[in-house]
Amino acid sequence: MPARSAAFRQFVVKVHSRCDLACDHCYVYEAADQGWRAQPRVMSRATAEALGRRIAEHAAAARLDLVRVVLHGGEPLLAGPARLGEIIEALCDPVRRLPDPPRLDLRVHSNGVRLDRAFCELFARHRVTVGISLDGDRAANDLHRRYADGRSSHAQVRAALALLRSEPYRRLYAGILCTVDLRNDPVEVYRALASEQPPRIDLLLPHATWDTPPPRPDGLARPSTAQDPAYAHWLLRVYEAWDGDGRPFGIRVFDSIRSTLHGGPPLTEALGLAPSDVLVVETDGAIEQADSLKVAFDGAAGTGLNVHRDPLAAAGAHAGIIARQSGSAALSPQCQACPALASCGGGLYAHRYRAADARAEDPAAAFRNPTVYCADLLHLVAALREREERAAPMVRHALHSDLFDQLAAGYGDAEALRQLGAGQASVNRTLLAEAGRVLAQQSPEGSRAWELLLALDAAHPAAVAEAVAHPFFRPWALDVLDDPIAAHPAPLAGYALVAASLAGTQAALPLPPDRTALILPGIGRIVVTDGVAELGPGGVARNLSAEARYLGDGLARPRILLEDLDPSRDRFQLPAAPRLTEDELARWHAAYAEAWAFVERLYPDYAPALATALRALVPLPASADGHAVSGTARQAFGALGLARPQDPRVLALLLIHEFQHVKLGAVLDLYDLYDDADTRLYYAPWREDPRPLEGLLQGTYAHVAVIDYWLRRVRAGDADAHTPFARWRAQTWAALDTLDASGSLTALGSRFTAGLRATMTPWLAVPVPAEALEAAAREGAEHHAAFAASAHTGRHMDTHSDTCSDAGPRR
Repeated sequence: MPARSAAFRQFVVKVHSRCDLACDHCYVYEAADQGWRAQPRVMSRATAEALGRRIAEHAAAARLDLVRVVLHGGEPLLAGPARLGEIIEALCDPVRRLPDPPRLDLRVHSNGVRLDRAFCELFARHRVTVGISLDGDRAANDLHRRYADGRSSHAQVRAALALLRSEPYRRLYAGILCTVDLRNDPVEVYRALASEQPPRIDLLLPHATWDTPPPRPDGLARPSTAQDPAYAHWLLRVYEAWDGDGRPFGIRVFDSIRSTLHGGPPLTEALGLAPSDVLVVETDGAIEQADSLKVAFDGAAGTGLNVHRDPLAAAGAHAGIIARQSGSAALSPQCQACPALASCGGGLYAHRYRAADARAEDPAAAFRNPTVYCADLLHLVAALREREERAAPMVRHALHSDLFDQLAAGYGDAEALRQLGAGQASVNRTLLAEAGRVLAQQSPEGSRAWELLLALDAAHPAAVAEAVAHPFFRPWALDVLDDPIAAHPAPLAGYALVAASLAGTQAALPLPPDRTALILPGIGRIVVTDGVAELGPGGVARNLSAEARYLGDGLARPRILLEDLDPSRDRFQLPAAPRLTEDELARWHAAYAEAWAFVERLYPDYAPALATALRALVPLPASADGHAVSGTARQAFGALGLARPQDPRVLALLLIHEFQHVKLGAVLDLYDLYDDADTRLYYAPWREDPRPLEGLLQGTYAHVAVIDYWLRRVRAGDADAHTPFARWRAQTWAALDTLDASGSLTALGSRFTAGLRATMTPWLAVPVPAEALEAAAREGAEHHAAFAASAHTGRHMDTHSDTCSDAGPRR
């Protein structure tokens, strides 16, 4: 199998190879692989430094934006605070010295029995979050987690958890890991874990394979069956108790399944199809695959690589890594055909192992099976899907027929835009739930922000809805779901504090040390003091270093955000302009006032939609040749990107033209206007590159408004308006012909283009001077010739002096 390059972002570092407990379900000491016996007890400083250099080298080469390091064992606290501090510094210093260092996410997982204030001070100093293993109450925990002499570890673990709940260590508390044992009552286990107030819980199935199957209720070990999905039943009883409590914290297995059921990412390596980005490094520097593979056979996790001589990327050539980065293609035919594929993903890689399937020529063949928990996971996914559908039936937003036809005609009144906005609010609420759960799983800061949002949503739902109505919430949330590991908790904290401010509520949230300031979208930028972002009494932002700026007064002109602060605003094909100077801000105020007066005077049909749903303008850099620059982002409802033109009339055109894209994007969120199986590319008279069908539809819709703009200039006696009016009239009509001839419009799509034709038909009879017609025809022919000559190289006409562009992401 050919080698592949792999970008690894998560590194499990075995700082100590021994343990002070003798848990009889431990995969490190009790399973097939006994490699721990040959490992040094503690990772040396030289090995830690070599690993730190390798991580930095890998991060720089792969241009990583996040590196996660998990200190593990054995029991990592056996290294002691001093040695552990040296290891942390050796691992992190080379990464921090990079010219463009990634964010470091440091964690430790411990059995908890040695955790004390000295360790907590060390972890607080280095911003290391702490996860603790606990299997339930004393009876449940003592089934497995005991000292070698049989003594209970329960009291010591609970003392560790109490320490993590206390100030100032609460921000270090990452959560609890619990291994399922069917002999324990699931609800009692849940109650015992919940009493520790964890930010999140991991419920782990006992590590098992087809050769060493998990224990069943009768005490015998055997694989799951559809008639006996005992582990699913156990987990579902926990789910019912957790759901009945209002889901007060995350439970990763349930959150992961719920996320994938809604089209989001998996949240654990044990489930889903996301490619693995985890490497394990032993105390001697050996680079290994996931630790769980130790249950398969002796040496199963090995790669033959070592940080003292090999780059981390070399692990990407290993067959096991390749299989775990290949999605469904690496799974068994049974898994590929399974309805639970997206949520289950074949289960944990180690749990698929069957020795009889091993092939020398295909090292991954022994893992090309369903998980030994197949029946359990299939039952669990189906049960959660049914509960999700029953608890939250899909809300189908739809426009009244008359409002749909208004929009199809190219216009749309305030009520039409309010209904489109309701659809967007529903999308935003779903995305908030998914992104919030993801970030709550990733860090204590994300968990605290999510807790605040949940509390505010219960008491002040309108404030939360208004906070996430910011146009760039949706693109940001989609980024979180696209890459949950790299997602930073700061924006979630920003939206939580905006909601608190709107609710008039005092609040404070912790932030990671890489953030010394926090953007509150629509409010401004606040300084983070001692790792905390705060709102004072009444929800007033404290330490405000830059205020959000608005255009318009909300009376004579709509009040809209001039967004020049939020990093998420950079969603257009051109980079967003930096923070505006006071002089440039004054010029924007003047230009907007004149442009809005122009819209109201000559284009009143477009004013209600703009006044209702235009929320933000993002300043873009001006073009070098003076052409108009504008764009929209498909997922940013209510936002336009614009370079301020010198002529306020052009600004009016840009507002009208670009807002057409905003309206149509929201319509497309509600209705299928075309068959998205059509992957053909089409000629668009306003672009140099061929467009997908949605791009052509978007451009056509926007250019109907462009024609209307020039028509009204013609009727006002502007002689210079005849040629652009004639050109866009002819070419937009031709684009409608292309859309209708595609055969890919749905019935509603045909109704939509018919509405545009009905608007344009009277314009076809408007007389145009012969010389203007000739000029329009010549310009159109030249454009088509240039398009043909370019051989569709993908050159984009991003700006145009007469039309502006339909720049920005398009589906």
